[in-house]
Amino acid sequence: MNIEALIRPELDSGVPGGELLLAFADAIIGTDRAALDAARTALAEGLGPAAVSGAASVAANFSKNDRIANGVGIPVDDMVMKVTEDIREQLGLNDYRSAVNTFRHSAD
Repeated sequence: MNIEALIRPELDSGVPGGELLLAFADAIIGTDRAALDAARTALAEGLGPAAVSGAASVAANFSKNDRIANGVGIPVDDMVMKVTEDIREQLGLNDYRSAVNTFRHSAD
């Protein structure tokens, strides 16, 4: 899997139907209903109807878990911060405004 494809959609992710999944992920966090409908249809046609419910379930579960962790103030463990340093840098995750919440709990 090419993780950089998450931020550079012109790259091949190496995941079957990856471009369809990324388009769906982009649409699901956007505000364009027509784009979401188109991404959902493309995903169903490309990977089958179960892919739509599967991808939607993964997105919803992640959002739920993330919101719960943020709401109760669960910091990311220092060990996780160390092993994810490269990927956070590569994907620009440290540049998100909410990253300050993680860094204020970090031992570094």
